[in-house]
Order: sequence, then C-alpha cells, then structure tokens
Amino acid sequence: MDMGSKPLNNFLGQNFGVTEAIVIQWIIIAIISIIAISVTRNLKKIPDKKQSAVEVFVSFINKFVTDNMGEECKNFIPYIGTLIIFLLIMNMVGLIGIEPPTKDFSVVLGIALITFIVVQAYAIKKQGIKHYFIGYAKPIIPLLPINIMERIMLPISLTLRLFGNMTAAVVIMELVYETLGKAPFGIAQLGIPVPLHFYFDVFDGAIQMLIFVMLTMINIKVISEH
Repeated sequence: MDMGSKPLNNFLGQNFGVTEAIVIQWIIIAIISIIAISVTRNLKKIPDKKQSAVEVFVSFINKFVTDNMGEECKNFIPYIGTLIIFLLIMNMVGLIGIEPPTKDFSVVLGIALITFIVVQAYAIKKQGIKHYFIGYAKPIIPLLPINIMERIMLPISLTLRLFGNMTAAVVIMELVYETLGKAPFGIAQLGIPVPLHFYFDVFDGAIQMLIFVMLTMINIKVISEH
C-alpha cells in the first residue's frame, strides 16, 4: 500500500521527507489563511454579501459545536471550524486533478496527533493532572492497560480511517481512468468519471471529514468527563 507521496527534494543524496502531499497541504494552508484574512478585514456593523456569507458559516459552526458538545465547549469552535474547512478542501482537491493530501499517511497522522494532543490537554485542564491520571484506572485498576491502549488508539484510529478511505478512492479513480483510457482517443474519460468524482471527491470526502470531526468532538467530550 502506498503510505505517502514520493519525496520531492534531494540534496546531496539525502531526502528530507518533503513530499508532494505535504507541499499541497502547505499551499492549502496558505490559501485558507489568505482568504480568512481577506474576508475578516474591515468588518462592518451592516454586513455586505461577503460578510453575510462568512457570518452564516460561522453561525453554522457555532451551532454545530454547541449542539454536539454543549455550551461549555465553545472554546473549541475555532479548532473544529478549522478542521472542517481544512479536511474538506484537502479531500476535494481531486476535483481539479490533484491527489488529495489525505492519501498520504504522514499528513493524516499529523492532523490526528494534533487532535490527540488537544483532547488530552483539555482533559488535563478540566480534571487536573492528578485526576487525569487517576482516570486511567477507572472504574477498576485492572482496566489500566486497556484504558491506556484506548487513549493511544485514538490517533491511530483517526489516521487509518481517513487515510484508508481516501487512498481507496484515489486508487479506484486511477483504475477507472486507466481502463477508460484504452477506449478510442480516450473519449470515455470525458464524461463517465464525472459522477464518480462527485461520489469519491465530494460525497465521500465530506463524509470522511464529518466522521473525523465527530470523533474528535466525541473524544473531547467523553475523555474530559472521565
């Protein structure tokens, strides 16, 4: 199985781990940052169309987070909102002929580890360091190894689920194009892949983003309460 993209850099015969997927991820981060700065500059009391669209999106994220996590978790609205935008765009870049960065294991693992750190940090902040570690031995001490394994499995589970599904989608689309390319002049490639792109890039991409985000919110809520 392809665990990542081919390294792009080679200096004095040494690879430094910068792959095509990582570069695309950086470009997406830069684009999102530029757009975010642009649409939030010079906000007005009476919003124009651009500001109204942004406010509708922010209101949706606010409601989505508070409905699923409660009012006490409002501080996570920026993080969850960022995850939604970032993962959705990365999953859907296949629409413009670019392989999704989320088919690179290292990219997805990095995002999952950030979520893992956020979950554990919030649990420590809410419970205190002492009760946080005591929680590993609840409800009974013999469950300590299982509870530790359960925490460790969070980033692994998030990574494998997103990476596996996005890699499968890319492989299927590559097989489709390879098969259709055998038709005369490649005419079949012009129309038949369109509904498949809609399913794998749009529908499946959105579903995988939603699953990742929902599991993030659930773990933040559950782990901080135990």
